[in-house]
Amino acid sequence: MASEHSFDIVSEIDRQELTNALDQARKELTVRYDFKDVTTEIKDEEKQLVVTTADDYKLKAVMDIIESKILKRGLDLKILGTPKNEPASGGAIRSTIPLVAGISAENAKLINKTVREAFPKIKTQVQGEEVRVMSGSIDDLQAVMQLLKNSDKVTIPLQFTNYR
Repeated sequence: MASEHSFDIVSEIDRQELTNALDQARKELTVRYDFKDVTTEIKDEEKQLVVTTADDYKLKAVMDIIESKILKRGLDLKILGTPKNEPASGGAIRSTIPLVAGISAENAKLINKTVREAFPKIKTQVQGEEVRVMSGSIDDLQAVMQLLKNSDKVTIPLQFTNYR
């Protein structure tokens, strides 16, 4: 048995689950009475979602549907960044929502700092867009996972992989 246990902290989007959630949202929009005769479009681009609809009220309803479907598919709502709304042609409104994935250098530093403050004996190591957490105690590693899941400081979606 290894004396040192570890896991990796990553921030990834399960593209298949996101596609499924958006497909479910599109399907729900086709059967909703308040969206009858309203052109609403949800595009999944590589790093962003683009939602185009008639007005602010409809946009809020579409976003509520998308968020509920994302939650039902087991994804974190933190994958949706801050939307940028702008007028579109024909009096419609377009919202561009960036998708948040990957751990930037400043987020990695924040994760390191948060873990080190709570657990000074645990070692952390930044490896590109992931952070490896190492400790001799499995219980400490599980406590780190809970700390990061419940932290208000960490604003990106986190997954814990490669648990050994």
